[in-house]
Amino acid sequence: GKNCSLLQEMDVIQKQDENCYCYVQNRTIHLQYLWSTLQIKISSREKFRFEPISEKNNCRNSETVFEFAACAVQILWKPETCTETFLSIKQYGEDVCFKIQPFKIEPYTVRVRREMLDGKLLFLFVAGIFLSHCANSLSRSAKFFYLSGIILGVLALLVFVLLTLKRFIPRHSTFWILMSGSWMISLYFIYYFKENIQWLWSEYKNCLLGYFLAVGITSFAICYQHGPLTTELSITLFTWTLQLTAFVLIYFGVTIPQVAYAVIAVSLCSKGLCYPLDAACHIARKMKHLFKSKNLVFKYLTEEEYREQGESETIRALEELRSFCRSPDFPSWIAVSKLQAPHRFAAFVLGSPHVSPAETKAHDEQYGIGSSFLEEQLFETRAQSEQDKPANSAHEDEENENEMHTQIPFPYATELL
Repeated sequence: GKNCSLLQEMDVIQKQDENCYCYVQNRTIHLQYLWSTLQIKISSREKFRFEPISEKNNCRNSETVFEFAACAVQILWKPETCTETFLSIKQYGEDVCFKIQPFKIEPYTVRVRREMLDGKLLFLFVAGIFLSHCANSLSRSAKFFYLSGIILGVLALLVFVLLTLKRFIPRHSTFWILMSGSWMISLYFIYYFKENIQWLWSEYKNCLLGYFLAVGITSFAICYQHGPLTTELSITLFTWTLQLTAFVLIYFGVTIPQVAYAVIAVSLCSKGLCYPLDAACHIARKMKHLFKSKNLVFKYLTEEEYREQGESETIRALEELRSFCRSPDFPSWIAVSKLQAPHRFAAFVLGSPHVSPAETKAHDEQYGIGSSFLEEQLFETRAQSEQDKPANSAHEDEENENEMHTQIPFPYATELL
């Protein structure tokens, strides 16, 4: 690091000899750089060698087998020569150092600029949020199942092949060991493809298109043959896988790890609080009914409701009276001694109507349609309305009649005469 040039924002450096460059991260956290990245572009007319310098790129210092395998694959696949390359650095990531070795004495340019809103990071973050909240519904969708199979086959071919051949592996321990190794290799390939996507696309464009097309069609055919998920256990496992993928996208979608941890914690709490919230709402509804105000609310009945309620209540009261008179506690002899018609009361207790046919006929003649009582009421109302009319209304009616007679033409008047 002592012999390397330190890069800063907005630097434009032109050199023609071999040199190394380092960008040291600013450790002060600012939320305005949440989706900000530093873009480093190295360009030249002639080819040059771009070599990252880091402790992780030294295979002799690898502590694990996975680090050694990753280092070996990176050395094997790294672009040795190019005329232009790009490097994207997160704001709060690790310090980055690299070496430029030109093959000829030709100047090369190193440009450093800041991109305040990186579209890739924002897309990963939004996709993670959406996938986290819709994982349960998406896991039951057949279309999303086929789409996930195609994406898994393209990005993690080893994992997809291993899942397809799962029934041919007799022991579960062997399957999970192979699955762990396949996932680690696939994740490293995804990371390396992301870091060198521009170089791979420019050098092997046709090969990548052929790979995507062939593997995508094959993955869709295999998923369509097996069909979507049907058992609850498989759907639950798929849901957990989607949620874990969503958390990974959220973590890689921001430059500040603390913000990613907070968003993931809030998402987990929001999913875990759904059951306590439902219980709290249920308890609140129960308490609301207990402490509800007991103020009387009056409801006015219509004429039809009043008639129906009167009839039903009358029938109910008569039945209660009959049942009480049939009970042993009823003083029957005292009641009979005070009644004027004991036989009629006995018939009523046994189920006869409480009103005789003669009484019903008399009531209809007195108060029914066409009765004398109704006619008296109608005539009294009409007489009252005629008395309330002013005297000048009669005079106006006479004048209107005279005007009508004067307006009739002569021939029609003679005919009328």
